[in-house]
Amino acid sequence: MLSKKASCDSHGQDSSYFLGWEEYEKNPYHQVHNPTGIIQMGLAENQLSFDLVESWLASNPDAAGLKTNGESIFRELALFQDYHGLPSFKKVLVEMMAKMRGNRVKLEANNLVLTAGATSANETLMFCLADPGEAFLLPTPYYPGFDRDLKWRTGAEIVPIQCTSSNGFKITAAALEEAYGRAQKFNLKVKGVLITNPSNPLGITMTVDELNHIIDFVVEKDIHIISDEIYSGTVFDSPSFVSILEALMQQKLENSELWNRVHIVYSLSKDLGLPGFRIGMIYSNNPAVVSAATKMSSFGLISSQTQYLLSQMLSDKNFIIKYMSENKKRLQKRKEMLVCGLKSSGIACLESNAGLFCWVDMRHLLRANTFEAEKELWEKVVRVVGLNISPGASCHCTEPGWFRMCFANMSEETLRVAMHRIKVRLVDVHRTRAAMVKSARLSPKWVKLLASLNRGPDR
Repeated sequence: MLSKKASCDSHGQDSSYFLGWEEYEKNPYHQVHNPTGIIQMGLAENQLSFDLVESWLASNPDAAGLKTNGESIFRELALFQDYHGLPSFKKVLVEMMAKMRGNRVKLEANNLVLTAGATSANETLMFCLADPGEAFLLPTPYYPGFDRDLKWRTGAEIVPIQCTSSNGFKITAAALEEAYGRAQKFNLKVKGVLITNPSNPLGITMTVDELNHIIDFVVEKDIHIISDEIYSGTVFDSPSFVSILEALMQQKLENSELWNRVHIVYSLSKDLGLPGFRIGMIYSNNPAVVSAATKMSSFGLISSQTQYLLSQMLSDKNFIIKYMSENKKRLQKRKEMLVCGLKSSGIACLESNAGLFCWVDMRHLLRANTFEAEKELWEKVVRVVGLNISPGASCHCTEPGWFRMCFANMSEETLRVAMHRIKVRLVDVHRTRAAMVKSARLSPKWVKLLASLNRGPDR
């Protein structure tokens, strides 16, 4: 007999986002050992700049060897585990965050809480700010994992702020009010708005107008803002990234009550490509939130050894400047490779300037403008084309036919294979079928041929 929490199915594992991963894991692509396998394009990992990190490690053996000036500090690190974290690590983290914001925002190490990744940081903030049954508003489309991270253990609810392609999925004052009204109809108390800036899955930075809409809204409603800014170091094109704290400062709200109701989530998973190191953090100007979150962090601490190693790396200013600059160049080049590859097959993307993915418009490939048709197309892409991508429905997009495709977790050669598969196994087949339908008006002979095309090539 298990607890209700262990027995319930509210984890979100039945989402197509996670189901695609399961299909990939059954048959993962490998250029040599399994060239017909499924290519993973549903994983937002940054593998483009590992060589820079590896080069630094090779040049700094003391850091990796847990030494200071040649002397081992292994015993000290093996025994030390204060949930406040290493002061030297927190210091370089806030310095790095400030640099990413053009040093326009001053950050204090005492306002930082370390967590085992951004997943833990977001869940911890939910525990701090909302009781079970209370809600946060999230603009759509949003990261599918939020249904798990924010709701599963906390009992909090998510109410979507419905954004559409008509304005590039931007947040409007009307959309905020509509979501708030919908929450009230369901008798849900709204505790705040959670945004991802830059956006996952859109790959775009939020505009100052959008941030101001949110600020005005939360001031009026007297609620919180959580700004998940884990992709802030991936902005490779204009417009530049504007943090929620910078937007507050532009309105001279540093001494307002709202200043203590704004909380930032950050990690090193995306910018430095280190998700396995589990480095996440909460930044808040609210002492009560910092205190409560610090106590909760004892359930998911970062090892002292990891903190020490990365404190040494991040304190190397020249390395960080070089890394961030080169990493952005590589991300932009790889993003353009994906966009050009899709364009050659007649597929467009939302214009983006950040992140590890593109928001891809495949509405013209749907048999009908429905989410059922989107699911059918997604299943075909996974099982016939051999690509795991994330369908818009898993991101709570209001319009069927949009998909997230990741580009930074594979080699250039693998991305070329993926683009070739889309053209040959999906687009060319779709065009041939459409031409046959138009010219033959579905005579019996053509129906049989179309059925064979729909099955796709043997794998």
